[in-house]
Amino acid sequence: MMHTAQQLIGVSGALRRLQEDLEFAARSDAKVLITGESGVGKEVVARLIHQRSARRNASMVTINCAGLPDTLLESELFGHVRGSFTGAYRDRPGLLEVGNGGTVFMDEVGEMSLRMQALLLRFLESGEVQRVGADRMQSRVDVRVIAATNRNLLDRIAEKEFREDLYYRLNVIHLLIPPLRERRDDVQVLLPYFLRVYSQRHGVPAPDLSPDALRLLTAYDWPGNVRELKNVVERLVVRARAAVIAPEDLPGEITGQPRGEREKSSERASAAESMYERMVRAGESFWAVVYPPFIARDLTRDDLRLIVRKGLEHARGNYKLLVSLFNMPPTDYKRFLNFLRKHDCHMPFQRFRSAAGTRAQADSETTRAISEPPGDRYRGVQ
Repeated sequence: MMHTAQQLIGVSGALRRLQEDLEFAARSDAKVLITGESGVGKEVVARLIHQRSARRNASMVTINCAGLPDTLLESELFGHVRGSFTGAYRDRPGLLEVGNGGTVFMDEVGEMSLRMQALLLRFLESGEVQRVGADRMQSRVDVRVIAATNRNLLDRIAEKEFREDLYYRLNVIHLLIPPLRERRDDVQVLLPYFLRVYSQRHGVPAPDLSPDALRLLTAYDWPGNVRELKNVVERLVVRARAAVIAPEDLPGEITGQPRGEREKSSERASAAESMYERMVRAGESFWAVVYPPFIARDLTRDDLRLIVRKGLEHARGNYKLLVSLFNMPPTDYKRFLNFLRKHDCHMPFQRFRSAAGTRAQADSETTRAISEPPGDRYRGVQ
């Protein structure tokens, strides 16, 4: 989904209904909850609501709640006072104060910890902001909160991972953005639009789509939604060899002729290795390197398992050591394990400890065999 001149691109009935709901949301000042799969355009819809609302002349600030530890997320939202933690050299307002009079868009709100959910609920009820490290309220602000998530929050509530009272506070107006596979008519409108956009951006003539190529692109399910469509179109524009894009120019996942499993496995291992090196060698955090692309579905469960498996081999099955290895604070230990279990990526530590013990025993036996005199080494062998 894309906006231009304050309108949504598409012709499907689902998009028309979304447009109507968006207009109702813009005319009110109520809180809005936007749900939908990753890549459908939740932030675009949030920006359109703000642009068409009475708050349009004030600022809209955004924050992605995924991948930020509680301390950092709390500081980003509520601000902090000087000396409240290492590196807090001056007072700093949070986004809620910065957005006073305007809109705060909170993306991936379903990833918040229960502690942060309680802090957000308190703010929604009172409008009061107390910065991290302060002993009293700093200010009372007037902001409109628009939240978004790709999670089913009712399922999260049933799992005791999301507060029911916070859900009802946020869900005053609910906008559900359907995935592209449920509105294929929009694909036929989005394709030529992005072909023009990326051709202008790269300074090349806009190619056309052959009827067969258009048929394949329309029939494709687009699991990454509009984000994936944009990436594919830009790739086609950059690599266009002719004025008309034919089926053979399309990626294998769209034509139904995927690359060999060995090539894909090699690429996946290479990507996992790169992320692992960024954490272990460059000191970057798991929440910054691995978590965001996984939540955005740019990283698969197999990719995540490869990374975790490699780390556990290094840590000999010690998850607490793995948390440190991946540059997370010790307080994130439970959060990390819950995340792995939720996505079926938690692996029993015993196999890695037994493997490490077997390797250590083999190394010990090899060393002993080398150091023993030949007569002792082969004594008793017939």
